[in-house]
Amino acid sequence: MGKFPVTEKKEKELLEEMQKLGIKESDIEEKFIKCSGHGGQKLNKTSTGVYLKHIPSAIEVKCTKERSQGLNRFFARRMLVEKIKEFIGIPTKKQIEIEKIRKKKVKKQRNSQL
Repeated sequence: MGKFPVTEKKEKELLEEMQKLGIKESDIEEKFIKCSGHGGQKLNKTSTGVYLKHIPSAIEVKCTKERSQGLNRFFARRMLVEKIKEFIGIPTKKQIEIEKIRKKKVKKQRNSQL
């Protein structure tokens, strides 16, 4: 088993993407925080949320999606990669999808005017 409780493929993709962007684990400050939401007493007692700060760019991310600390660590790193991509100017998957939808709407609008 790897560093995170996800499939080896997903973990490998994340680590490769971090390496491409030049994000080192030593540049990331990681803290564990208490979550809120579903989970009851378990969440009140344990720190399963993850707070990451990329020191060189001062980008901060907080993830409290899951009840598992390991999954939150994985998702927080994913979120950090996306934010750093936006900061650098590399289009993210979400931005590419939004652009596709925008182009479709423009095309529909042009067709309806004819």
